[in-house]
Amino acid sequence: MITPTAAIRSVVERNLVFYRHRKFMFAAGFFEPMIWLFGIGIGVGELVGGVDVNGETVEYGMFVAPGLIAVSAMNGAAFESTYNFYYKLRYSKLFDSMVVTPLRLREIVIGELSFAVLRSSAYATGFLVLAAALGFIESWWGLFIIPTTLLIGTSVAALGVWSTTFMRNWHDFDYLGLMLQFLFMCSATFFPIDVFPGWAQAIVRATPLYHGVAVCRELALGSISTSTVAHIGYMIGITMVFGWLANRRLDKWLLS
Repeated sequence: MITPTAAIRSVVERNLVFYRHRKFMFAAGFFEPMIWLFGIGIGVGELVGGVDVNGETVEYGMFVAPGLIAVSAMNGAAFESTYNFYYKLRYSKLFDSMVVTPLRLREIVIGELSFAVLRSSAYATGFLVLAAALGFIESWWGLFIIPTTLLIGTSVAALGVWSTTFMRNWHDFDYLGLMLQFLFMCSATFFPIDVFPGWAQAIVRATPLYHGVAVCRELALGSISTSTVAHIGYMIGITMVFGWLANRRLDKWLLS
């Protein structure tokens, strides 16, 4: 009988083997935030003044860079847990094949989530190195951005898998792309959310990326507070709730 750890590892290894000869496909998600960093963080940053963060005025580049690290983590997890997951679920029928092996559904889901988190963390770590080299990481607390991106990836992946179980066809991913664009632009990545009306701020605060951006920014600037713990707790809650919901949805789909 295969152990749960070995089962989860086998799912992750299967995905690693798949990308072994598709390295550019794996790395592509790193470049979009990098372009935004140079275009907006550095380019537009030369034209605007400082931004207030927890009572401290920081350069615009230092404001944007931590947010884009969180976006890198979101990109990796979202792509793997939505588009790729949907293909395996509906077209290649990979999961139908897996459930007739000694692998259990819970182990398959955890394995897929683990690989999505691995991909998101790889993107974010590379971007963190770039941001630090450009002088946008002000504090040694910035080292804790790496485990934070694991949490961002986990929460986004859990939400992504759950939402993917409702997709009827590829056209539905247009709505998903719109939602990801909203998260990218409006989760305090490029500007504080207090520019929005109250109802819009409430919507943004409900998303995991907003909390991930906030934690990455506070760590990068060394401005740790009790709100940091609250942001982390929220992402953990999102992971637990939507991870459980995703498992239930897949259980009905694959075992019906």
